[in-house]
Amino acid sequence: MSGQRVVAWSNPWFRWSVISFCASSVAAILIGFIWLPSAQGDFSAQGLWASICRAAGVPARWSEAPQATASGARSTSVVLNEAMAKRGSDVAVGRGATLALQCTTCHGERGVSAANAPNLAGQYPEVIVKQMLDFKSGDRSSAVMQALAANLSEPAICDLAAYYAYLPKPSTGNLDGQVPALIRVGDPMRNIAPCGACHGGFGDKLGAPWLEGMPREYLVVQLTNFAGGARRNDSLAQMRNMARALSATETESIASYYAGAAPRPR
Repeated sequence: MSGQRVVAWSNPWFRWSVISFCASSVAAILIGFIWLPSAQGDFSAQGLWASICRAAGVPARWSEAPQATASGARSTSVVLNEAMAKRGSDVAVGRGATLALQCTTCHGERGVSAANAPNLAGQYPEVIVKQMLDFKSGDRSSAVMQALAANLSEPAICDLAAYYAYLPKPSTGNLDGQVPALIRVGDPMRNIAPCGACHGGFGDKLGAPWLEGMPREYLVVQLTNFAGGARRNDSLAQMRNMARALSATETESIASYYAGAAPRPR
């Protein structure tokens, strides 16, 4: 056997194939786990495991509360759990319907907006709970929403979420058959996950809203705010990392696609 290995290694094609494979592997590791992560604006060296997780697009820790960002500004204090996604009781829905009367100007009488505000009918309850708690704590900024959330207790916020989750999701037109690649498959070379993996289409993530039919201008503003850091209540910076890598044209394309199923306000 040793003689066979010596003969194989003496073959120049075999020798260079092995050398090329080893060199390519080392280069891929250096690029994927060192150069690409360090090219991100918020990169900080936290060890090999953190670099591997960042390159793979997953958090290095799953159970800890969200941490402060490098600039010292907190991302969010809300820790999502499966219990938040459960539908509320009929009593909770009734209480939420009363609370929602103060939301109709922007979000519509039945949760479908005629203004440049998100549609809330049929939205996942944990999405509404998280965003309202972030408004209440100041982790997400909006003069109107922060003022409204400040007067609501956490149980009242859960009732409001139960009401909007109870409402039927608005029927939408057909989305354009030409689904942008960033929504279908993302862009692995730029560490951009497909939008549909979290926001529906072929997967859902706890706390990620459905986006079909949302106003285009609203989506453009939110993506722009994530990219620039004006909005930072995404734990572990998932949305900021994605949005920063998008060009203005790509942002418009994603927003236009999701808005293509816009429902008629009722």
